[in-house]
Amino acid sequence: MKNIRNFCIIAHIDHGKSTLADRLLDFTGSVTEREKQEQLLDNMDLERERGITIKSHAIQMNYIHNGEPFILNLIDTPGHVDFSYEVSRSIAACEGALLVVDAAQSIQAQTISNLYLALENDLEIIPVLNKVDLPSANPEEVTDDIVDLLGCDAADVIPASAKTGIGIQEILDAIITRIPAPKGNPDEPLQALIFDSVYNPFRGVETYFRVINGEITKGQHIKFMATGKDYHADEVGTLNLKQSPKKVIKTGDVGYLITGIKEAKEVKVGDTITDAKSPTTNMISGFEDVKPMVFAGIYPVDTEDYEDLRSSMEKLQLNDASLVFQPESSAALGFGFRCGFLGMLHLEIIQERLEREFDMTVITTVPNVSYQAYTIKDKQTPILVNNPSDLPDPAGMDRVEEPFIKASIITKADFVGPVMSLCIEKRGQITNQTYLTPERVELSFDMPLAEIVFDFYDRLKTVSKGYASFDYAPIGMRASHLVKVDVLLNGNTVDALSALLHKDNAYDIGKKMCEKLKELIPRQQFDIPIQAAIGAKIIARETVKALRKDVTAKCYGGDISRKRKLLEKQKKGKKRMRQVGNVEIPQEAFMAVLKLND
Repeated sequence: MKNIRNFCIIAHIDHGKSTLADRLLDFTGSVTEREKQEQLLDNMDLERERGITIKSHAIQMNYIHNGEPFILNLIDTPGHVDFSYEVSRSIAACEGALLVVDAAQSIQAQTISNLYLALENDLEIIPVLNKVDLPSANPEEVTDDIVDLLGCDAADVIPASAKTGIGIQEILDAIITRIPAPKGNPDEPLQALIFDSVYNPFRGVETYFRVINGEITKGQHIKFMATGKDYHADEVGTLNLKQSPKKVIKTGDVGYLITGIKEAKEVKVGDTITDAKSPTTNMISGFEDVKPMVFAGIYPVDTEDYEDLRSSMEKLQLNDASLVFQPESSAALGFGFRCGFLGMLHLEIIQERLEREFDMTVITTVPNVSYQAYTIKDKQTPILVNNPSDLPDPAGMDRVEEPFIKASIITKADFVGPVMSLCIEKRGQITNQTYLTPERVELSFDMPLAEIVFDFYDRLKTVSKGYASFDYAPIGMRASHLVKVDVLLNGNTVDALSALLHKDNAYDIGKKMCEKLKELIPRQQFDIPIQAAIGAKIIARETVKALRKDVTAKCYGGDISRKRKLLEKQKKGKKRMRQVGNVEIPQEAFMAVLKLND
């Protein structure tokens, strides 16, 4: 056990985590020349296309240090704030972390938030200064920043370049000398933490675990403590580039388990695996439950696919435990699910994965957050409002509270003005402004969560030319003046497009929604009025004009009354058509409402 090291790599987006993982695999000889490729651990098509890590990936390496063999279990983690739950799970299975900082971009918001996650779990931190070979790198300055942040010595920071392979030997030596070996008792009953799982259509659910105490052997009768169900360990093994089956996985090691479970909901991330005959008494205190930040409805295009969508979502939840969903129904779209996501990118990725991995074409409704409403009769008991249609009648309502967050934005001093005006436009209140260095400023705002779920992050990147980094934490509910804006098409409310908005923004957004829908809804044989309304009051209107046949084309000259008669006849037909006509809303219309500022 003393020769096992479990560690993860944490960093902000694009600071070189996956490339560093590639170099470590090359250096330890864990991959052959044939298997080598860029970002080897990013094995999902989506990850390779977008150049981002979405899932944390575990892999085992063997390394000989001073003539002694070591087993290194590496977990490469995502850097985007929307996938921070993946990072928290990886950290729970490790004793140490490589904190990678880009020598050209210095410390950014996600670097700091991942670092705090690691420190809360008492991980040993090894700071790595990456990309020192770049012409724009500032190694001395960034080293000073890291020393200020961690309180370590400048000599502890390892300069490296994951691209060229500089400093890889030093990183491996530091992993072995600085990161402690796993603690645990091999003689106690089996106790293992599930930190990830995937669904294999041929073999059922594959569970990834880390043994805390005891050991797990092939064929052992085991039990999952959260669900209370027991199984036989058909196969256990370690996670090399391909899975390699083993007879036994000992204390402190990381491996995979196949038990032939077909039901996705029987495996819970954070659960404890133990021996069925002599179970352990205490469960591992797993990691915290996920806090979804954005809520949206996901509906199948064809209502008959509802059950298929349910099983697809359950399989996806195995692989991405931060996806939360429950059934709901909508008057316009039929049966679907109310889903919680960690951000807009997360929502986009889930939608893409449903289409690619499970062939499910889905409709996504306008994202929103959860509010609490209080009625005049009962001012103490909150009514949870997940959907604008859950809002009680305004006449009997006392107040609505919405979730607020503390946002921390780190940016260059040149962009403080534009960033501040963006935050104030989004109803933010500045609470603090500190200069980390003469060039870098940290701004703290209290803001409503609803304002950042749409396009805030994209716009922040635009106003700061990509230099601002953003992180946030919930700080509770506050009363706010909110109104429900409905969209009416041809006089019928489309509940999938309803939104709860602040009173000051309602007119603006209502008008923009109508204009956007006018562009996207195809013309019919009759006029389609598009209206935005607060209660019974219409606040904006646009009309999609009818396609008209030229009924007067056959009249050559002659009396005007003949033409008028034909036009009147057409007008009556159009009116009748409008009463029975249905308006199809294309999927782009639902998504376009999110991008109102484009």
